[in-house]
Amino acid sequence: MSERLSAKVSPEEPLAEVAYSHDGTLEGLLSAVFEAYARREDPQDVAREDSLQPRLGQTVRHIETNVEHAVRVQRGIKRTCGEAAYDAVMHASLSDDPRAGTVVYRFVRYAMAQNRPHDCSKCKRGRSCSGPGSGKSCSLPMRRSVMNDIAHPAVEPLQRLVRAVSNERHRMIQFLRFEHLENGVWLARCNPSASVVPLLMDWFTGRFNTQPFIIYDEVHHLAGVYEGRDWYLVRTDQLDLPDQAIDEKLMQAAWKRFYRTVAVESRYNPELRRQFMPKRLWKNIVEMHEDLPGTELARSSGAAAERLWRG
Repeated sequence: MSERLSAKVSPEEPLAEVAYSHDGTLEGLLSAVFEAYARREDPQDVAREDSLQPRLGQTVRHIETNVEHAVRVQRGIKRTCGEAAYDAVMHASLSDDPRAGTVVYRFVRYAMAQNRPHDCSKCKRGRSCSGPGSGKSCSLPMRRSVMNDIAHPAVEPLQRLVRAVSNERHRMIQFLRFEHLENGVWLARCNPSASVVPLLMDWFTGRFNTQPFIIYDEVHHLAGVYEGRDWYLVRTDQLDLPDQAIDEKLMQAAWKRFYRTVAVESRYNPELRRQFMPKRLWKNIVEMHEDLPGTELARSSGAAAERLWRG
């Protein structure tokens, strides 16, 4: 429907009641921001094509992803607003919130108009400081940065999205479980509430720098692949992978036995566990699976352990 509507619109005609749709990538979102400036329009909504709900009387423009335009917007944000502002834009764009595109667009408009970059080049904290909005105190005056305008209606929603995406990244770092495959690759499946795989790869490659691995996001159909030197992203609906390594089931059973052994049944609190370990993640967490058939763990599990495990 959006393509039919956008086909009726003259490219030179600025519109007041208009929404922009894009392909859902960061490059697509930045291309939409570029088009808004180029067309001298102020779209009411900027959203992924699959989640956009046009308002009554609103015209939809579908914005094709243009990497060159996206890079120009990226450089403009960094130059005018600072590195911290662009990092916030990048994090917010990974959110599954259907309003994320509009929030990012409104923030970019406001930040570019204010022209108050946050310069971290002379910060005493050095690499440990990511600027305002990172949750770490910065040694430089905060009044220069638009990221410090936390009560502004263009900044507060962005900060909220950044916090939500950062929290989801932290959950994935905690609860990712890797399994060993026959070809020597390690595979971790996850189902996050935001597309955080691009934020995970640097963290894991820094720790598994010689070990090839794959992190597959089952919700967003995105795989992060590391082959021992560089990592890249692959968008796919399914993975064609070899079988598990011979010792993988034994290692999973040993890990589950350890998990149950260290549990204190008298202090079992299922509500607290669900608070710290969201139930939506359980299907990809080894210790939350049922017993593996044919293993010693399956034969030796008692009724008390089953009550502790199933909650």
